Amino acid sequence: MRRTRIAGALLLAGTVTGLAAGPAQAQEYRYWSFWDGKGGAGDGGGTGGKGGKGGSWAYATEGPATMRPADGAVEGFRFTVSADSAAAGKPRAAADFEAICRDTPAKDGRKRIGIVIDFGTAADAPGDERPPAARTECAQVAEDASAGEALAAVARPLRYDSNALLCAIAGYPKSGCAEQVSGSKEAGSTEAGSKGTGSSASSSSGTAADGHGGDAAGSGDNGSGGGNDDGGPSAGLLGGIAAVIALGAAAVWQARRRRG
Repeated sequence: MRRTRIAGALLLAGTVTGLAAGPAQAQEYRYWSFWDGKGGAGDGGGTGGKGGKGGSWAYATEGPATMRPADGAVEGFRFTVSADSAAAGKPRAAADFEAICRDTPAKDGRKRIGIVIDFGTAADAPGDERPPAARTECAQVAEDASAGEALAAVARPLRYDSNALLCAIAGYPKSGCAEQVSGSKEAGSTEAGSKGTGSSASSSSGTAADGHGGDAAGSGDNGSGGGNDDGGPSAGLLGGIAAVIALGAAAVWQARRRRG
């Protein structure tokens, strides 16, 4: 009987420890993500040179308020659902400056920035809203304008929260801002109608999931509610594990003492 109890206590300790070591469920958010166009055909990247024909996308390393792209850059915004940048959905149109701005002639003292706006999929839309069709615009703005200012020049109305996090582009969505998605899907949002990628909480895009700043340089609140930031087990769970292991060790010690 004693051996059965001891084995049970140790087995329970091992089981709880195994649960604690398992991966935490990533929490997803619905938000506007921000992307930097990288040039194709040997052209420079979006912040330093032209986003060439067939250019690709890279997740922006700073918010649109602080990024000041050069003439010929392409910046993208995608409404998505995801837990982090690795799972974020990219704009589905190419970062092609020539195609976007070919009908906008250059002007002294101004720069041209290609803007790609992808309103995401119906599966990622909040409530009963339907995402508008994707669009591209050529913003002609002052030479020192930020990516956020270029977006504002072509896609009003924009909506921000009190932390300067971008909540809506061209009025979409009507309400909400980088909200936590209940019943999260496995690893990301939908891409072209199927489960997969997503990119969340961005401001002109910063993201709630990644901490990109909104219209301001700093990041918005990630909505975590004060949970464990690194996704590891909570202090309460660790305390429970320690207690179970201690009980198992005490049972072993007591059994050996009685045999002696």
